[in-house]
Amino acid sequence: MTTEKNRVTVTKASGQIEPFSIKKLRHSLSRAKATPEEINSIVETLLPKLYQGISTQKIYSEAFQLLTNHSKTHAARYHLKRGIMELGPSGFPFEIFIGELFKHQGFSVQVGKILQGKCVTHEIDVIAEKDNQLNLMECKYRNQPGMAVDVKTPIYINSRFEDVLANVSLQYSDKIFAGWVVTNSRFTTDAIAYGNCKGMQLLSWDYPFNNSLKDWVDRSGLYPLTCLTSLARSEKEWLLAKGYVLVKDIYDNEQLLLQAGVKKTRIKGVMDEGVRLI
Repeated sequence: MTTEKNRVTVTKASGQIEPFSIKKLRHSLSRAKATPEEINSIVETLLPKLYQGISTQKIYSEAFQLLTNHSKTHAARYHLKRGIMELGPSGFPFEIFIGELFKHQGFSVQVGKILQGKCVTHEIDVIAEKDNQLNLMECKYRNQPGMAVDVKTPIYINSRFEDVLANVSLQYSDKIFAGWVVTNSRFTTDAIAYGNCKGMQLLSWDYPFNNSLKDWVDRSGLYPLTCLTSLARSEKEWLLAKGYVLVKDIYDNEQLLLQAGVKKTRIKGVMDEGVRLI
């Protein structure tokens, strides 16, 4: 059965076709801290449902539902990538989210600040400062899978940073500057090559290896509230509109959850999931 199903091809969100990999499925479930018993059960249930060309989104949806039946907390972790995509439709909650990840590392953070360049003004999505480090960040948020950030983005952003630094560096001669491009999607090979060549810092869903966005979230425990399976979409949208983005900021605030529309009978479930998740 396993050998036969390994020959099945899957269609990624980008349209790319590749062989189905049980190893990848097991790894993604393991990252969500699913138990070996849960993983085996999900794999055994999914295998008979596979067919040629099945979408990775379909496989994810099936696995997510099965994992939810086992553990909402594990399902919430498994939902991280999609949860970040649900921070939209604007990119501002994503910028706040990235700022929170830097605050967790001891940086002072400003979001959406206008800086004067040598030639023109620029809005910098996130500015993170600590000691003599000053990080200027452009965030490229994607709310749909399969949308990679190509080389045109770091080329454009690098020119903006150079204009800003030509002016700002005169005021902060003691600072070490770094220009960042941050995305919840992926970078193309050329985007990575150009960014590295220009000395830019790149952070995406899966880059750099072992220090990617998903690694930062897993290590910090700063999960976006959109990961929670016990909240309805309308409730998440209300909280995001009020400026909340993290599970840790809302899960134990009963009054806030009630204002968001969560029924009193569901409050405990939200709180329990939040505690286990973070």
